[in-house]
Amino acid sequence: MAKKALIVEDDGDISELLRIYLKRDGFEVKQAEDGGKGVELAKSFEPDVVLLDIMLPVMDGWEVCKQIRAFSHVPILMLTAKGETRDKVAGLEMGADDYITKPFEVKELMARVHAVLRRTDAAPEEKPRRLEFDKLVIDLDSYELIVDGTKIDTPPKEMELLFHLASAPNRVYTRNQLLDEVWGFDYFGDSRTVDVHIKRLREKLEGVSTQWRLKTVWSVGYKFELGEE
Repeated sequence: MAKKALIVEDDGDISELLRIYLKRDGFEVKQAEDGGKGVELAKSFEPDVVLLDIMLPVMDGWEVCKQIRAFSHVPILMLTAKGETRDKVAGLEMGADDYITKPFEVKELMARVHAVLRRTDAAPEEKPRRLEFDKLVIDLDSYELIVDGTKIDTPPKEMELLFHLASAPNRVYTRNQLLDEVWGFDYFGDSRTVDVHIKRLREKLEGVSTQWRLKTVWSVGYKFELGEE
């Protein structure tokens, strides 16, 4: 069955170019020219991947991403003319899986599309993926993070990063290892992506328990540490 791609882009030329390339690669494609229509199609069309511009009429891409994340874990690639770090951070915080700045090479964009789909397709489904610690439950089957009895809204990639660290307590991971093992070896981002996600996780987890913590190992990386200092 063909993979389905949703393009949410108000620039008709860019949207049509993406449609042509996606169709050539065998995708079934739907297009939306504004954020509101994009959210509607994400619900009805149920795409396998979303290419999402930030500067959109009706609602911007950040809000679209936030609304899609409320009902779907579909991979989202943000497309924007803005290249500042703060804009990339905003997209990642909303739950985007990747980020590419205009103007871009269509071949690179397609490589990213296929990379994120490979990571999604490769995700193991055969066994439960749930970890429990003092006042903390990380459940990847339902993508729920429960902190001190309360469910905390958490973007998928933050969940996957936390689960990966907590699956090997006290093991130190470098940023590059985490990029390889959580985002995938062919991820096009940089190590700041990991720092952004760790920062957001700490905001949710800091001070919850003395039995575990997310710890920075300076000049090396991060670990999920069990036991008090």
